[in-house]
Amino acid sequence: KGELVAIVGSNGAGKSTSLKAIVGTVKPVSGRIEFEQKDITRWSTPEIVRLGIVYIPEARHIFGPLTVEENLLLGAFTSHSEKEVKDHLDYVYHLFPILKERRKQRGETLSGGEQQMLAIGRGLMIRPKLLMFDEPSLGLMPKLVSELFRTISLLKEEGFTILLVEQNVHEALEIADRGYILQTGRTIHTGSGKELLESDIVKKAFLGL
Repeated sequence: KGELVAIVGSNGAGKSTSLKAIVGTVKPVSGRIEFEQKDITRWSTPEIVRLGIVYIPEARHIFGPLTVEENLLLGAFTSHSEKEVKDHLDYVYHLFPILKERRKQRGETLSGGEQQMLAIGRGLMIRPKLLMFDEPSLGLMPKLVSELFRTISLLKEEGFTILLVEQNVHEALEIADRGYILQTGRTIHTGSGKELLESDIVKKAFLGL
């Protein structure tokens, strides 16, 4: 709880599939998925989201014809009161002021970086217990990548529990409390973010050192 855990590995290692299994969009052939002492292996995705697990996919999946604010409000379907929705909306607008400025614009008119902010903001509308990012920096300009990782670090500092799958291995491990290296669906190495950055496996396979 309150940790940022990074999952890294080559293409096809099973990183994204792991997140999809947790959120219930794919079902594991064997094994169990437990969250808060509950076996959620066979739960439906809506049940898992109501439990407080949010998955922000690589493709973002915003609703282009809807406004920024309408997209955000779609993420609040587990909220219990108008005040709760407003509080969460205010939090997202504080975190991403540009979304407040553009709240009446259609999602499809936003830049790639702004769409990523919108996808994150929508996920935050239920104040998740577990926030899962799937390749959030994919397709972003270098400057926006730096801003993205600062935002993820800020969310960790504010107490969110984060599971991060990321192609930028160095950046991911720099901000991670712990990390796992996957290879063909299996964990081959684990340690703190710092330990993994200094390991020969990571240096040779991912950092070109």
